[in-house]
Amino acid sequence: MALFTVENLTFSYPTDPEHPSLQEVSLQVEQGEYIALCGKSGSGKTTLLRHLKTVLTPHGNRTGSIFYEGAPLDQADLRKQSSEIGFVMQNPDSQIVTDKVWHELAFGLESLGCDQKTMRLRVAEMASYFGIQSWFHRDVAELSGGQKQLLNLASIMAMQPRVLILDEPTSQLDPIAASDFLNTVKKINRELGTAVVLTEHRLEEAFPLATAVAVMDRGQLLCTGTPYDVGRRLKALGHRMFLAMPAAMRVWAS
Repeated sequence: MALFTVENLTFSYPTDPEHPSLQEVSLQVEQGEYIALCGKSGSGKTTLLRHLKTVLTPHGNRTGSIFYEGAPLDQADLRKQSSEIGFVMQNPDSQIVTDKVWHELAFGLESLGCDQKTMRLRVAEMASYFGIQSWFHRDVAELSGGQKQLLNLASIMAMQPRVLILDEPTSQLDPIAASDFLNTVKKINRELGTAVVLTEHRLEEAFPLATAVAVMDRGQLLCTGTPYDVGRRLKALGHRMFLAMPAAMRVWAS
């Protein structure tokens, strides 16, 4: 059974009802899959991702259906969505809510009402897994952008989500921090089996890590498939998104 099933999703913001941000989008996210969602700015990527968690869904006019584990997403209670659907935003500062690293790691578990033994175990596991032991007791304000984003990721993974949604998580990171972050996301997908849906403009690095790619253009899903199939499709269409593909793919196609 697919984790997410999106069927004919159409959405428009109240400020511009004549131009839908999403048009008849249909997509599936399977267990353990790593989907790279790409497209130029304004193509509807962020709007689509925010529909996968009801507390983040934007206000507007919507038709179509979204299912989580075979049931309508809006029927899943907030506790289930909070623990099983992780979401990492673009700006690291917009998601941090406490002043200490260790408390940020524990905040989600506290909100879910986990007992202290479970909380201590999961926090210790995530601190070790992400290699943040050396700054475990530091103030969050002292961290770099890359460290803050890694902390956001670690605090979400402490809740052991089944799917991880990331909306351009490296947009404010330097190239080295961005590369490290993307490799960590792939490690989570490979070793923990967590499904990943990622939007990213650094396709040179993100594209080879994905098991599937979805390309959006003007609110529509242009094509989906393996990175190889999507590259061939974009080349055959002569679409401008092909110019954003990794250099190796463009060289091969030429």
